Amino acid sequence: MGGDELPSRADWEGGTALTDTGDQGRLEELAQFLRTRRERMSPAEAGFPEGGRRRTPGLRRQEVAQLAGMSVDWYTWMEQARPIQVSAQVIESLAKVLRLDASERKHLYLLALRQLPADSELSEQEDGRIGETLQKLLDLQGSCPAMVLNQRMNAVGWNRAARNVYGDYEKMSGRERNVVWRTFTDPAMKLMLREGWEAQARRRLAQLRAHYANFAGDPWWTALIADLNEASPEFREWWPRHDVLGAPEGNKILHHPIVGQLAFDHISFSPSDAPELTVTVNIPLPEFDTAAKLRMLHEQ
Repeated sequence: MGGDELPSRADWEGGTALTDTGDQGRLEELAQFLRTRRERMSPAEAGFPEGGRRRTPGLRRQEVAQLAGMSVDWYTWMEQARPIQVSAQVIESLAKVLRLDASERKHLYLLALRQLPADSELSEQEDGRIGETLQKLLDLQGSCPAMVLNQRMNAVGWNRAARNVYGDYEKMSGRERNVVWRTFTDPAMKLMLREGWEAQARRRLAQLRAHYANFAGDPWWTALIADLNEASPEFREWWPRHDVLGAPEGNKILHHPIVGQLAFDHISFSPSDAPELTVTVNIPLPEFDTAAKLRMLHEQ
């Protein structure tokens, strides 16, 4: 590829526009990050001969562009912090060419696309475990139900209080731990939510739609949506409306089969070292006797 080659459509089609002048600092950080990762790669590592003098260490820009399947101009503009447009496909190709580890790959996606890779949460999804520190945080909430959801809205962490209120996650299948699936298909959830079920179900569906934007076409998501369409007439009716909601639910009333009515507020946040996860702690509303009932369940 020559330096005067125009960028191909594949370099920008479907990508994110980097045109906001307020983002110049991020673009310069991206440029420096790419440059340092290019310079640490030896020609031999990339399959190029070692012969010949090089003015700078590592790979040349045209070599990175060649390996990534993009034009030299387009890659050069990225290292010059120009406000261009790139696709996830190009960023993924660069991550492979530059042999980035998992943390570096996430960093590249955030700098270039302002989003994490679509598969960034797979480790939590596959093994259903969270880190020890995060689990300790959940356990320290005592009788307040606390849980962790990943981007697929699967429960990947919980404390004893959450099991007391919402059911034994340890005994649930992977699909049953998905809060959208359970809301729409589990009769016990409808009994627990009663008159609040429709509002909660619509909220969960809208949250799912918001997450789905990052994973459209992914086989796991396609299968879940197809199964929900088949299992739930309400989902089948509401999904085509494209309601989107990024924020978690507000106050809610549950009707527990043992202690009766429970009323909660909540707080939700994402850990700084795992922004793909959402931690939610349910907090008893003071005007109800929820706290006493939770302690009763906790002591059983």
